Amino acid sequence: MGILYKLLRKKRESEEIKKETSKNETETSISLLEEICRDDTETYEALYDVMFLDPTRIETTLKEAASKAKELEKSGEASRAAFYYQIAGGLALYEGDVSKVKEYFSKCEELTEKKFKILKNPEKAVEKAQEYYKRYLKKQ
Repeated sequence: MGILYKLLRKKRESEEIKKETSKNETETSISLLEEICRDDTETYEALYDVMFLDPTRIETTLKEAASKAKELEKSGEASRAAFYYQIAGGLALYEGDVSKVKEYFSKCEELTEKKFKILKNPEKAVEKAQEYYKRYLKKQ
């Protein structure tokens, strides 16, 4: 009984360590964005809603997402089109293209009637996002 207990305890302890490590990695990403936007909570809130923390993992390109959104909008599927517009907006944010960020999030806002805080000051949001991506992707 003692040996079995020790083996199971070691397994539980290693699982707990893995959980804590993954929590710390997530908190580090969020903390970096908070650190960059520490003096501007409005921009932080705008980015928090729409920004991809690791856009290199997104398999769709900006061009593909935008064309798919336009196609779905023409076919009358507003909710799916809005989804793709939001993806396109997030990727435009990663690329640092302010005009496309405005365009795609405006279309998404129009289709869903959801208000995006990023449209209040997209230039500042893109600037902060670019700073985040430079620092975050440099770590990897």
